[in-house]
Amino acid sequence: MMKWIFGIMTVMGIAVFIARGDGAGALNALVKGGESAVELSISLAGAYMLWMGIMKIADEAGLINKLAKLMKKPLRLVMPDAGDAAAPVTLNLAANFFGLGNAATPFGIEAMKKLDRGDGRASNDMAMFIALNSSAIELLPTSVIAVRTACCSASPYDVVLPTFIASVAAALAAIISCRLLGRVFK
Repeated sequence: MMKWIFGIMTVMGIAVFIARGDGAGALNALVKGGESAVELSISLAGAYMLWMGIMKIADEAGLINKLAKLMKKPLRLVMPDAGDAAAPVTLNLAANFFGLGNAATPFGIEAMKKLDRGDGRASNDMAMFIALNSSAIELLPTSVIAVRTACCSASPYDVVLPTFIASVAAALAAIISCRLLGRVFK
């Protein structure tokens, strides 16, 4: 679906440039956009590779299982039937905590597979996980900091505290909403 939306936006943008008689401007915008996308991808790649490497080392050292055991009781408060999904849920939330949304995706997929009851309907734990994943408490918004740094921001770290406060508020709202809606729609 997104490819269609971006495709339509691109075609409309080119059409506006051409309607204004600025075909060269359309070409320049396309080239500049591609260049910016590559620069941004390269600047983000370093942060992602660092944290994915740390996660891999932590997994091979057994720290992931220890973290999952440590988080089992607190996780049980919000997701009582998580069971063996505790480890991927914990990894997903940890990756989001450090601002690595893309690094969290494989853990999120694994968690959803383990939370699936097989009846084609989302369980309360699946809904809670989606809500927690979407609201994600974020201590270090790595991606945002990387983008701000790539754009030569004078103070790229100014977003850390506001992001943390907003993400905690969002997570609390998500938990409360899931609990209330879980009781209403059993």
